[in-house]
Amino acid sequence: MAYVAFVLDYEGDTHIYLQIADILRHRLAGLSSGDPVPSEADIQYEFGVARTTARRAIHVLREEGLVYTVQGEGAFVGPPAQAPRKQRKVPLYQQIAAGIAEQIKAGQFPPRRPIPGEAALVKEHGVARETVRRAMALLREQGWIYTVPQRGSYVSQKESWPQA
Repeated sequence: MAYVAFVLDYEGDTHIYLQIADILRHRLAGLSSGDPVPSEADIQYEFGVARTTARRAIHVLREEGLVYTVQGEGAFVGPPAQAPRKQRKVPLYQQIAAGIAEQIKAGQFPPRRPIPGEAALVKEHGVARETVRRAMALLREQGWIYTVPQRGSYVSQKESWPQA
């Protein structure tokens, strides 16, 4: 399949999100039903646009019935009733939480010391803030971290860590 380069027309009369939706529509033709669609962060990075612009482009495709979204997992090709999605091995928020837990175990984040904040984790992983929040909630639930209001999240004492 030949790759066709598309250029956004910032001076034209068509909104950027509609141009991006059109580019993605062409790309979807080469994918199978249930395949993952690029994330909002991927679209944001590739086209140099704001996350809301990326979100609006995906929304257009969803309204056309070309893609469907699953909260916390992303967008997939096809209508949801007809297309069982291809499972990602582990949801992204769980991957992020597991990575932070590994860093804690390795001593990169010692007990009673802060872990990176939401904004830093969003930037580091290129994900939505909600994905980071779910990862943090999972780490709290498992006993890896605790949160101090207005201060941030900190590594729990070793005795609170989950037993492997």
